[in-house]
This record gives sequence, C-alpha cells and structure tokens, in this order.
Amino acid sequence: MLVEEDDRGPGSSYQMFVVMEDLLDKLKLLNYEEEVLRKNNMKSLSRHYFALPTNPGEQFFMFTAIAAWLINKAGSHFEQPQEYDDPNATVSNILMELRKFGGVVDFPPSKLKAGNGEHVCYVLDRLAEEALKQTRFIWNKPKYPTEAPESETVMEDDAELTLEKLEEEISNQTAFLFKELMESSKPDEILESSTDATEWNLEVERVLPQLKVTIRTDNKDWRIHVDQMHQHKDGIESSLKDTKVLLLVETKSFSLCIFYEISKTLEKVASREKYINNQVKDLIQEYRGAQSYLGEAKDRYQQVSGGVTERTRALAEISEDLEKIKQEMEEKGSSMSDGAPLVRIKQSLTKLKQEIVQMDIRIGVVEHTLLQANLKERSDMTRDMHATFMLDSTY
Repeated sequence: MLVEEDDRGPGSSYQMFVVMEDLLDKLKLLNYEEEVLRKNNMKSLSRHYFALPTNPGEQFFMFTAIAAWLINKAGSHFEQPQEYDDPNATVSNILMELRKFGGVVDFPPSKLKAGNGEHVCYVLDRLAEEALKQTRFIWNKPKYPTEAPESETVMEDDAELTLEKLEEEISNQTAFLFKELMESSKPDEILESSTDATEWNLEVERVLPQLKVTIRTDNKDWRIHVDQMHQHKDGIESSLKDTKVLLLVETKSFSLCIFYEISKTLEKVASREKYINNQVKDLIQEYRGAQSYLGEAKDRYQQVSGGVTERTRALAEISEDLEKIKQEMEEKGSSMSDGAPLVRIKQSLTKLKQEIVQMDIRIGVVEHTLLQANLKERSDMTRDMHATFMLDSTY
C-alpha cells in the first residue's frame, strides 16, 4: 500500500530502491531468467532497473511483460501484451487483475505509463508476492554458520623467531634455571656446578642459532615510514648542497653562453636586414608608389560610387512614380472600357423618370384638391353673402 506524500518520512524517496531489490530477489526465486528473459530474448534486470528512469519505452514493455507473467504465475489468465497494444488498455487490465488479488490501487493509471517509479515497483512487488503464494513458497529462518575456532598454525623457521616467541623461550629457560638453582642451593655449603664444561659449550652452540632475533618489518608501521622520511630528507639535503653549487655554475656558464649566442645572432640578423633592405630598396619604392596609386584609385572609386548611389536612388524614385502613373492609367482605361457606369446611369435615368411621373401625379392630385377647396370656399362665401343680403332686406 502506498502512503500519501504528506505522511511520508524523509527516507520515503529511497523506499522504491529497497522495494526494487526485494522484487529482484522474488523474481529470481520464481525463475524469471529462464521463463521470461530467455524466452523473450531480454537482458537481465539491474538492482535499480524500475527505480530509475533510463529508457521509458523499453521499461514500459519490460514492466507489462513481467506483470503478465506474474499474473499467469499467480493463477489468473492474462494475455501477453504486444509492443503495439494500447498502453492505456494494458495498464487498466493489469490494475484490474491487481484489484482481484486484493491490492490497493490509490493512484492514477498514468503513473505506470512511464515504466519506472515507485508505483511500478509496488505493482510488480505485489504481483510477485501473489505468485510466490500460488507456488507455496515459504521463507525459512536464516541459518547462521557456526564459526569454528581458528587454529593458528605458524610456520616457524629455525633461524628466525618473533619477539614474543623469544621472550617466552627466555622466560621458560630462566624459570627452569632458577628452579634448579633453588633446589640445588645449599647455604651451608659452597655451590659447585656439576655440569661438564664440554657439554655446556655444546649446548650453547646448539641453542645459539635459535637466539638470533630477526624482527620482520611491517610496511604499514608508521615508525618505518618516519624513518624512511628522515633518510630521504637527509639524502635530499646532502644531494641538494652539491646540486646547488653545480646548478649555480652551470646556470652562470649557460647564461653567458646564451648571452653570447643571442648577441651573435642579433648581429647576424641586423647585417642580414641591412643587406635585404639594400637589395629590395627599388622594390620598396615601387611598392610605395603602387600603394599611393591604390589610395588614389580608392578615392576615385568612392566618389564614383557616391554618384552611382545618388543616381540609383533617383532612378528608384522615378521608377516608383512611373509605376504609380501606370497604375492610374490602367485604372482609367479599365473604367473607360467598362460599361457598368453607363448601365448604372441608364438605370438612374429610368428611375428618375419614374419618380418624375409619380411626382407629376402627386402634383395633379394636390392641384385638384386645392381647386376643390377653393371652389368649396367660394361657394361657402357666396352662400354666406346671400344669406346676409336676405337678412338685410328683411329688416
């Protein structure tokens, strides 16, 4: 089960590396090298293959192939995905099978399309656990090997003894001699040795080679390095004294030689320079004349090029005016040859005539109306005048 990012600790970003290592061990227990890698001609997985992004396309294909194999191992049927299958459909099918096994899927399917990351490691690890359960694999308790006591067998040389061996040997012999002296000591009598001198000498000659002490040097001991440093320092200082004298002598002699050689070379260069100047004097004068002629030519070129530039600009302005005139002439020619304005004029005249006729009719109607009004007004006035006359005559 994956934990939300807010609840994670500082080492959560490295958890997928641990899961990937456990996954690789589980895959090896399931014999994935024979059943997956060799069958599909794939290379072996590294310890952090799905934890680090290297080749998303290859990692996604490897993820789907191993996931399909683990699902089949766990007892469920799953078609082996092909290279050109829809990745969204493949991921959805894998997550569906994981949910059937009881796996918790609390992340979007797009997290698996990269072919790497903690979600890929989680899905494969969960499927590997289901496959191990199906194969009835049981983790046994670790058996730690019993450490046998090391028997120190040291090859001793008759001529060489370590300091510890020598001290032990001396202490044993001293104790033995002290015991013999204590047993044979008689304070009331004079101590006399009963050992034969010849046998004593023979015993000394026999033991003498064993008493030779040879200390084996240890190159890791710092004391040896210090002694070597002091030796090298003394050697460098002694060599440096002689070398300084030789270097001073050699440097002075070498400097004098170099100074002499440089002076001699400079004299040769000066004389050679004078000879070359005398030989090429005429050529130098000719070169100077050519240089002055070239300067004059450049000045003339600048003047001429300035005039050409001015004329080119005037030509460009004239060409622009000419283009405008041509465009105006083309517009006028097209308007003169075009009959559309004439048609529009005829249509306008016809419409104007129609409007004039309508206007004449309206004027006639208005005149008739005014005439009727005038006649009615005259008749009314006549009637009023007649009525007034009649009233006057009555009175």
